[in-house]
Amino acid sequence: MITHQFTGAAGTRMHAEVTGPAGAPEVVCVHGLGCSHRYFRPLARTLGERLRVSAPDLPGFGRTPGPRRALDVRGLSTALAEWLRETGRGGSVLVANSAGCQIVVDLAVHAPELLGPVVLIGPSTDRTAPSLVRQLGRLVADAPRERPSLLVVLAWDYLVCGPRRLLATARHLRDDPVEVKLPHLTTPAVVVRGSRDPIASRAWAQEMAARLPAGRYAEVPGHAHALNHSAPAEVAGLVESLVGSAPG
Repeated sequence: MITHQFTGAAGTRMHAEVTGPAGAPEVVCVHGLGCSHRYFRPLARTLGERLRVSAPDLPGFGRTPGPRRALDVRGLSTALAEWLRETGRGGSVLVANSAGCQIVVDLAVHAPELLGPVVLIGPSTDRTAPSLVRQLGRLVADAPRERPSLLVVLAWDYLVCGPRRLLATARHLRDDPVEVKLPHLTTPAVVVRGSRDPIASRAWAQEMAARLPAGRYAEVPGHAHALNHSAPAEVAGLVESLVGSAPG
């Protein structure tokens, strides 16, 4: 059963879509650039039989209103921290995709007590393609490799957040020194990418995993960037392997 929760946090009314039985171990999904809770639904359905899965919309995305000026990485991770505190979900397993990986890594810098184990899917921004033009080129290359259903979801989500917020947030992500922050993320972590992902290269994902104190690398053959949508069973297996190491 899917429910929608609205929580006062970060100066706004943050929306989250919640799936799974009350009282079950908690999993929190953190979306990427321009996205929302909606592209986590295949993963949430897969996990929802025995886990409680929440997918919040960060300010300015999905069903959560945001400020006129786009938040930077610290602003987004602070909003996530406030939502985790307000909803009592600190220590949950965190599953992030793409730009969401940078938000979770930043959370480890200023609020490490809120982190449980972490799954980082297709982490951006790949340092071998630091410019916005090259990142956009990789995004375009990824589109035909994804399921058509994902493209429909993303088209709506991008329209909702708008091009100005999308571009401004992309610039903040580009300027974020995520590699410097990785040692702060000390909880068990898996960095996973699809073997056909043109956005997060194998070298970059492996480097991130190697820099994490308790990190490991995994790869899903035959899939591209948004594994939470295209390969939910494989990602669910990684999540479930970490549930026992979550606090509480």
